[in-house]
Amino acid sequence: MCMKSEYSILSLLIPGPRSPGNDIDIYLQPLIDELKLLWDSGVETYDASRNQTFQMRAALMWTINDFPAYAMLSGWSTKGKFACPCCNYNTNSLYLKHSRKMCYMDHRVFLPMDHPWRSNKRSFNGKTEFRPPPTLLKGTDVLNSLHDFENVFGKKRKISNDGPWKKRSIFFELPYWQHNLLRHNLDVMHIEKNIVDSILGTLLDIPGKTKDHAKARYDLKEMGIRKNLHPKDTGGNKRTKFAKACFSMTNGEKSVFCGVLKTAKLPDGSASNISRCVQLDERKLSGYKTHDAHFMLHYLLPIPIKSILPDHVAIPLIRLCSFFQRLCQKVITLEELDCLEVEIRETINQLERIFPPSFFDIMIHLPIHLANEVRLGGPVQNRWMYSTEREMGTFKSYIRNRRYPEGCIAEARVGIDCMNLFSRYLHSAVQTRFNRRARNNDECDPSDAETESLFPQKGCPLGARKTDPFILDKKSLSQAHAYLLGNCDEIQEYIREHEQEVNNHPRRSKWSKAKDHCQNFSQWFETRALQEDVPDLIKKLSRGPNFVTKRYSGYLINGYRFHIRQRDARRKTQNSGVTVVASTTSFASSKDKNPIAANLTYYGRIVDIVELDYYSHFKVVLFKCDWYEVEKDIYGLTYVYFNKRCSQEEPFVLASQVHQCFYVQDPYDQDRHYVMKTVPRDLFNMSDEFEFDLAQSYENELSEHLMGPSIPEDDGEVTLVRTDVPETVIDVPSEEFVTQQLEVEYEKEFEDESEEEFEDESEEECEDWSENKYEDDSEDESEDESED
Repeated sequence: MCMKSEYSILSLLIPGPRSPGNDIDIYLQPLIDELKLLWDSGVETYDASRNQTFQMRAALMWTINDFPAYAMLSGWSTKGKFACPCCNYNTNSLYLKHSRKMCYMDHRVFLPMDHPWRSNKRSFNGKTEFRPPPTLLKGTDVLNSLHDFENVFGKKRKISNDGPWKKRSIFFELPYWQHNLLRHNLDVMHIEKNIVDSILGTLLDIPGKTKDHAKARYDLKEMGIRKNLHPKDTGGNKRTKFAKACFSMTNGEKSVFCGVLKTAKLPDGSASNISRCVQLDERKLSGYKTHDAHFMLHYLLPIPIKSILPDHVAIPLIRLCSFFQRLCQKVITLEELDCLEVEIRETINQLERIFPPSFFDIMIHLPIHLANEVRLGGPVQNRWMYSTEREMGTFKSYIRNRRYPEGCIAEARVGIDCMNLFSRYLHSAVQTRFNRRARNNDECDPSDAETESLFPQKGCPLGARKTDPFILDKKSLSQAHAYLLGNCDEIQEYIREHEQEVNNHPRRSKWSKAKDHCQNFSQWFETRALQEDVPDLIKKLSRGPNFVTKRYSGYLINGYRFHIRQRDARRKTQNSGVTVVASTTSFASSKDKNPIAANLTYYGRIVDIVELDYYSHFKVVLFKCDWYEVEKDIYGLTYVYFNKRCSQEEPFVLASQVHQCFYVQDPYDQDRHYVMKTVPRDLFNMSDEFEFDLAQSYENELSEHLMGPSIPEDDGEVTLVRTDVPETVIDVPSEEFVTQQLEVEYEKEFEDESEEEFEDESEEECEDWSENKYEDDSEDESEDESED
């Protein structure tokens, strides 16, 4: 309730460089006073349902903020040496001299102590790593360490404090705050956006966004690691060349990569038109929003990555995409969180072996803590910034005079609040924001509701209500009727009765018995329904449907918007993909004596939407689909071939049974399409009677990737250089050139000084030698004279 638009309050705080920063505690003081009151004594509140008052108490669970606001609210600096608030004082950071930025590596500390990567020097930073993982700071420890900390507010005052703490947070004035396990949330929304920016910028080598630039190579040289990627000076130290990294792509491969994102057709309402952000000529992406990055990371990026990049690069990137897709589920178990935590540690360490240190900014490091935050705070849907950012977008739309934005927002909000108040007292027939139907609302029209039916009355057709009658062919009619009989709960006892009659022939094989049951049950049931013990509604069903049916081009059901394939061909969205889980008995051959019964997942596309009419007794909507053979690759991705169909004798499925999926075409095989499952956009009218089945409902459908692809074993070495493309030759960066010139001049000066010193020493030696020689001669002469 507190996240709803009508209960939000926009403070008059200016974001950006002029934001309050640490001084935000001054603005939070009234809020803290109210929270203390709600905790200590509470507030007398009126309960309209019981027509009485009660003493309401409340507590603040955590704050929802982006990473810069994390520093403002918590007091822990999210920049510099100790930028990670979860690793705190044990943050592994390194300043890159040439890139002039901090990097956060050494993620081997999170691996088990017996992991072979801990002793692998060459693939990492040239050192072994046997330190234990860092532990979270408890609220009581933070409060004790900041007991004597003096808060100094005001931007002009500089505090000579080298530690990570900038202040003692005002939230510690709340008596319970120090005992909260999760006080401030890491924002998954912005983490995903920054990770996608880094991946796309580096893989596509976008100028200004790539992390594999010349300065990054000089950092490798400075660190003394990955010597085959070091820059090599050429052309009189004015030009340098370096080899292409293993994740580099040619211009043709970049075009293929961008082409997958350009041509992908997405379901209605799942994302914006991502193709407008793809610039094929320049082979780059720009202008995509945060939710576009979220959707690409979960669904689209694994396809071009696995098709173009080598396995040792593609697998950790696909695992990273799979991690975020499973992390953002609406329903997640503790066992899966444990798997995610182990997997993300291995994934980031594998990325550390491939990408340069400049790639590992703080946003690449933070995912290693997200699984634990889900364990403490629950699913991310209630803790990320999407709702806040949407609300900020709404506030921005109120501005008509950019000189006075605050006044525009205040006046517009007053008018909207008044309209919301008035709309609560209007007649229910008047459409307001409180009773407006959602875009994919699948509630059927009450006038079309049937008094009695054997099948659920769900969904509503798209398009004109009055459609021309359509005569269904005999084969399709019998297939549709047979499917309805097999999926009606009231018919199950008659199915078992017929199976017993068929099984009374012991000499026949199981395959022939199953075939006999499928082919003859409809005729047998029509005869069986003539007996007096059969209810009237089942008798009406046994007579079969009318040949005259209705067909639609679209249908709303289960929160999805479905279109037939012909309608999809004219649109930029894709809504014809369906998936259904069916109980199937599989025979290896006609002589198989032990068939396997299991729940199989089928994928297909809607060819037609048909409404069967059982002579005005009841109506049923069925989807006629083309079903395809399903396969999985080594990366855990499910794909189908559109030219390989299956279950052609059972093309129909109940509309209420299907979920939606969409297909992404393989860039190198036009018939291969990868399957991506989606979840409904909205969730409405979930009453208590359905809570027991909430985990299995279509709103909380589990991810397709229950486990990411496993990292292949190696001998401690990974291929870092791509040898099939020429080396990159560029001018030496000006700073590097100046550094090299200074080094050369220093060496020359050192040589000149050494030569001068050598000459001086030699001259002195010569002078000493000549003086000694003359002295010796004079002595000899004097001796000779004395002898004379």
